[in-house]
Amino acid sequence: MKYESIKKAVFLKRPNRFCAEILIDGEVETVHVKNTGRCREILVEGAEVFLAEGKGEKRKTKYDLVSVYKGGRLINIDSQAPNKAAGEWFSSGKSPFGTVEVKAERTFGASRLDFLLEKDGRRIFVEVKGVTLENDGVVSFPDAPTERGTKHLRELMGALAQGYEAYVLFVVQMKNVKYFTPNIEHDPVFSAELIKAENSGVKILAYDCFVSENEMRIEDKVEIRL
Repeated sequence: MKYESIKKAVFLKRPNRFCAEILIDGEVETVHVKNTGRCREILVEGAEVFLAEGKGEKRKTKYDLVSVYKGGRLINIDSQAPNKAAGEWFSSGKSPFGTVEVKAERTFGASRLDFLLEKDGRRIFVEVKGVTLENDGVVSFPDAPTERGTKHLRELMGALAQGYEAYVLFVVQMKNVKYFTPNIEHDPVFSAELIKAENSGVKILAYDCFVSENEMRIEDKVEIRL
């Protein structure tokens, strides 16, 4: 997935989870943050960030903050990017599922799951989770408790019981990481449910991404340690 127009800026502060103050072209400006997670380890004063020009007539801000440098590592923090990148990946035929029919946002039970893939009679639910939390090359999810994420895992286990295949795809929004692990410290409930889901037959995948100032695409498989 690509962004049409990108601007470089410097992060100053984040008054709330929806917006940030940045320095661009010598002026302080408020921008929309396309991630409601904490991102405290990433969005620190003085960090170099990249902005995509926003769309929509009713916007209150001109730009969306979509990526940030953490040291020498560029991390995409756009919460919509993982699903867009996954959709392109599935449609390209380059994912482990090969050539499939891709249907986005399909309801199952009390949840709307991200993708239903169909191929030769197979019906495969895939729930996508974006990963932006990194510590010394180790990436983890979530960065804050997620009741919604836990609910999705339970729906996937229910789908298995009805004859579907079920996968969780962790899209690591950066490159050059060591391995993925659930964030037991921040959300022990989700972490325990992820292990339970795997033991029940839900498949867990993690892939990193090529990230540039104006692009993110899924690339290489990442080791998983539960």
